[in-house]
Amino acid sequence: MSRAFCIPGIVFLTCALVLSFLASLSLPFLPALDIVRVKFGTNSTGTASAGSLPVVSELRLGVWAPCEYDLQGARTCAEKHHGYEVQIGNPLDLTKIATIKPSWTRGLAVHPVATAVTFIAFLLSFSTHITITLVASFVAFLAALITLIAFAIDIALFALVKHAINGLDIGANTDTAPGFWLTFASLILLLLGGCTVCFGRRRERMSSATTNYPMKTTGRGRFWAKITGKSRA
Repeated sequence: MSRAFCIPGIVFLTCALVLSFLASLSLPFLPALDIVRVKFGTNSTGTASAGSLPVVSELRLGVWAPCEYDLQGARTCAEKHHGYEVQIGNPLDLTKIATIKPSWTRGLAVHPVATAVTFIAFLLSFSTHITITLVASFVAFLAALITLIAFAIDIALFALVKHAINGLDIGANTDTAPGFWLTFASLILLLLGGCTVCFGRRRERMSSATTNYPMKTTGRGRFWAKITGKSRA
């Protein structure tokens, strides 16, 4: 593949792989890389299980588990697995409890799938064979599609949590977290990487065609050369 396009394509896919991998680890392994974050006031409560409702100051939802922070900043995470449940309550009205069901968090497991496909595209991008680079481009676009699905799931989860929190009337703020934006950045990089690899293959094919099929001199040109040569003689 053309060297001018090969290196940028590898760089794009490398960055996309790193970001996708970090977003896939998420909570509880990387506390700072959650998907959705809820910040409560001093009168808000929340829990990551169906048990009691202790007073917390912040709730973070990751790919593998939710984590809650008390007023002193101590972190408590639920057991890590995909498809967890979260309950958030209003201490002034114990009848108001919002529940985020496992059906909404189970789809977050798409993140590591996107990472795996991105890794395959990353490995294929090192090949100089034209056919394999074409496959690398297709795999990069496939990884972008899966990442887009993961990002759509993140958006849906954020919208659901925000709607549930607003319904409790507890003055809490729901925001997108760093893991949310890492997924978006990975999506953009995958699209750039796929396009770069694809254009690099096209340029290489055009370059090969020019090298293998040089311009031929026409018969008239050869005849004119002979006449010119005789005249000079």
